[in-house]
Amino acid sequence: MTEPPPRVVLADDQTLVRTGFRMILGADGIDVVAEATNGAEAVEAVRRTRPDVVLMDIRMPEMDGLEATRRILAGDPGEPRVIMLTTFDLDRYVYAALSAGASGFLLKDVTPEHLASAVRTVRTGDALLAPAITRRLVRRFARRGDEAVALHRDLASLTPRELEVLGLLARGLSNAELAARLHLAEATVKTHVARILAKLRLRDRAQAVIVAYETGLVSVGESGDRAADEPSARG
Repeated sequence: MTEPPPRVVLADDQTLVRTGFRMILGADGIDVVAEATNGAEAVEAVRRTRPDVVLMDIRMPEMDGLEATRRILAGDPGEPRVIMLTTFDLDRYVYAALSAGASGFLLKDVTPEHLASAVRTVRTGDALLAPAITRRLVRRFARRGDEAVALHRDLASLTPRELEVLGLLARGLSNAELAARLHLAEATVKTHVARILAKLRLRDRAQAVIVAYETGLVSVGESGDRAADEPSARG
């Protein structure tokens, strides 16, 4: 049976951005079920339409995307996945949004192919991580508490192998790369990742990255970090 197309709410105060994104997503068979010009409208649109994914601008009038994300994701686990939209790759609000439960972020100059791929990626439950950019965000804002919502998870429940997987995951390695590094089957890696998320009560890999830095499991400047800056969808 063919899976229905993702249903998306698009929140951005710029009409041209919304129009362009709607056209791109529509051309890829993705249904934009509602648009919003501010965070309050986004919260209401989500309540009304129950989408799979929300594309959420960070900076909007009346209520910004960060507060809207917190309100949307404060409900049950069935709430939609949120992808934050930002003009700058070091926007200080992105870290707080990831902490609040957003599944990743995209720059507004994203290519059409990557935009559609991002929506489909997070719809399946994966996090959208641009590894190097996400790490820079975590390193810059993790222990500062500016706008962050600390997760404060206790890693004591993890096995030594799970701790190892979490540390490598936080450096941006995909499941395939984790499997190669640890000499494990990819299915085994997926099981380890699922158990880590369940034990730490995390929504996805984006929050796992933050936990790894906030708890000190991975340190700023620690060797082994990858240098690639290209955005990628990590499963």
